[in-house]
Amino acid sequence: MIQILMAAGLALALSLLGTPAFIKFLARRGYGQFIRDDGPTSHHTKRGTPTMGGVAILGSVVLAYALTHLVSGLLWPSYGGVTVSGLAALVLMLGMGLVGFVDDFKKITKKQNLGLSAAGKIVLQGLIGTGFAVLVLLVRDEDGASAASTAISVTRDTALDLAFAGPVVGAILFIVWVNLIATATTNAVNLTDGLDGLATGASILVFSGYMLIAMWQNTHLCGTVSAGVCYQVRDASDLALLAAALIGALVGFLWWNTSPAKIFMGDTGSLGLGGGLAAFAVLTRTELLLVLIAGLFVVITVSVILQVGYFKLSGGKRIFKMAPLQHHFELKGWNEVTIVVRFWIIAGLFVAAALGVFYGDWLLSHGGMVQ
Repeated sequence: MIQILMAAGLALALSLLGTPAFIKFLARRGYGQFIRDDGPTSHHTKRGTPTMGGVAILGSVVLAYALTHLVSGLLWPSYGGVTVSGLAALVLMLGMGLVGFVDDFKKITKKQNLGLSAAGKIVLQGLIGTGFAVLVLLVRDEDGASAASTAISVTRDTALDLAFAGPVVGAILFIVWVNLIATATTNAVNLTDGLDGLATGASILVFSGYMLIAMWQNTHLCGTVSAGVCYQVRDASDLALLAAALIGALVGFLWWNTSPAKIFMGDTGSLGLGGGLAAFAVLTRTELLLVLIAGLFVVITVSVILQVGYFKLSGGKRIFKMAPLQHHFELKGWNEVTIVVRFWIIAGLFVAAALGVFYGDWLLSHGGMVQ
C-alpha cells in the first residue's frame, strides 16, 4: 500500500508541476491544435491550444513508476521490484503513445487536422500490439507462469481457451485477440477525447477501477488462499502500483486540461491511455469485463458506429446531430462543462457496476457470505 500511495503521489506532483512547463515549451514553438472545420463552431476558439499533452501524462507515469521502485528497493530490500507485467503494460502504453505522438507531430508540422494515414496507424499499432502479446505470453517466471493466458476472461479466465487446437494456434489467435482489444480501446479513448477534460476524467475513473481490481486480486492469488475463487494473475501488486501512477498523472493533468483547457492530451495521450486500458484488461484477466468498466468509452464508440452505419444505409440520414455522442449534446445546446460532468457520472456508474460484477462473482463463489 505504501508503494501504491508513493506512485500516485509522485505521478501527481510530476504531472501537476511538469505540465505547465511543457505547455510553455509547446507555446514557444507554436505547437497548437488544429480544429476540424466540420466540428461544432464553438470549438474554433480552441484553435492553437497546445497539444501532445500525453507526453506529460506518460512521462509522469514512467518517472513515478521508476522512482517508486528505486526508492522501495533502497528502503525495503525485500520488495519485489519491477515486473514483466508492469514493463509489458508500459510497452503497450508507450508504444501506442508513440504512434499518437507521430500523428500529432505530423498534424502540427502540416498545420492541418490530418496526421498519419489510417493504414499507417493500423500497421504501427499492430506491430506494437503483437510485440506486447508475444511478451506477455512467452516470457515466464521461475514457476513457468506467463503474464497472460490464451483463455478468454471475464472476471477471471473462463473455460473458453483460444489454444483449443494447440499452442501454436492458441498463440496466433491470442495475438489477434490482443490486437482487437488494443485497436478498440485506443480508438475509443481517441473518440472520447473531444471536450475539455472528458477523456481525462473518465480515464481516472476506469484506472481507479483497475487499481482496486488488482489490489483485490493480490490478496486472493492462487496459492495464497485455501478455498473459493483465486486469481491466476502475475504481478498484481505491481499492476495496482502502475494504475495508481496513471491516476496520479491524470489528476495532475486534469488540473490544466479542465475547461477551458490550457493543453490537450492529443493522440499521444488518447492512444497511450487506450493502450493502458488494453494492457490492464489482458493482464488482470478481465478482458470481457472491459466492456462494462470502460462503458462510457464503449457508448461513445457505438454512437459513431451507429451514425456512420445509418448514414450509409439510409442515404444520408442521421441518428444524432453529430457523432461522437458528446458533440450531439453540444449541438442541442448543452454547456460543455455540463456534458463533461454528466459523462463523468455515467463513467463512474459503469465502473461501479463492473466492480459489483467482479466482487459479486467472488462473493457467489463463497456461498454468498463473506468469511
